[in-house]
Amino acid sequence: MSLTQRNRRVAAQVPATWMGRMKAQAARTGQRMTPMASQARMAAAQARIAAEQARIAADQARMAAAHRIEDARYWAAPRLEEAAHRVEDQIAPKVSSMLTAAAERIDPTPTRSRRLPIMILLTGIAVGAIGYMVYRRNAQQWTEQMKDSASDASRWAGEKADQSAESADRAATTVSEKADEASRKMQ
Repeated sequence: MSLTQRNRRVAAQVPATWMGRMKAQAARTGQRMTPMASQARMAAAQARIAAEQARIAADQARMAAAHRIEDARYWAAPRLEEAAHRVEDQIAPKVSSMLTAAAERIDPTPTRSRRLPIMILLTGIAVGAIGYMVYRRNAQQWTEQMKDSASDASRWAGEKADQSAESADRAATTVSEKADEASRKMQ
């Protein structure tokens, strides 16, 4: 439905058929859309240019990022290795001992100490060594006592023999005196 102004009057031209009305409406829509379509074409061309520029910028950014990532890797690799060695040498043993201590504290089964069997073994070895030393000392003392006893026995036997010899001499003297006396009396 188009309105045109003529001498200050509004006249409406209305097509007589349905098809005519549709054609008129399509023509009016086309006339309104033409400037928008040209603007859209220009915007699309600008978008293509912007997309190309964005692609170029993205390629440049990708290249710069790749270089920076490589630089970061060169910088980080020795530091990570040093940190790994530090963790392995300093932190891991402490964490391990801490976890072991925690496990021992929460373990419901009593732990058997290895100290007791070792102490018993060492005590047995010490007692055996002391016993051997006492045996050797007693054996030496017994040997010395036996030597002393043997010398005492031989001295005792010698004294007894001397005493017997003296007694025999006295008895012989006494017998000879008695024999002399008896012979004097018989005479």
